[in-house]
Amino acid sequence: MDDEIIIHNGGCHCRRVRWRVQAPNSVVAWKCNCSDCSMRGNIHFIVPSERFELLGDSKEFLTTYTFGTHTAKHTFCKVCGITSFYIPRSNPDGIAVTLRCLDPGTLSHVEIKQFDGRNWESSYNQTGIASCSMTE
Repeated sequence: MDDEIIIHNGGCHCRRVRWRVQAPNSVVAWKCNCSDCSMRGNIHFIVPSERFELLGDSKEFLTTYTFGTHTAKHTFCKVCGITSFYIPRSNPDGIAVTLRCLDPGTLSHVEIKQFDGRNWESSYNQTGIASCSMTE
């Protein structure tokens, strides 16, 4: 995979929430089967939080949902309801970017890995997902 970091832009459906993220043009994305991700059909990749930036007045259009351990912060747009990014339980020091919320044209390759969110602890220990939010 290409490790060169580039700028990707994205956001929600109504475009009131906009952001930019620094990530390679080739990413590893996670398809999770936890109760929330499976209902939303979520596939995401994770970056260190310092590589993510909200743009403009996006923050005023966000609200947050938590459940279970309340570690994950599921942010979504108050207007259109789209979760374009969130703070995942697996990486509370990072940001999970919803793959389908990226503006087209900057990703050249996506490898999709499975995360068994229904058996969270064992999947967390086996997948190495925690390293996704670490800077090198």
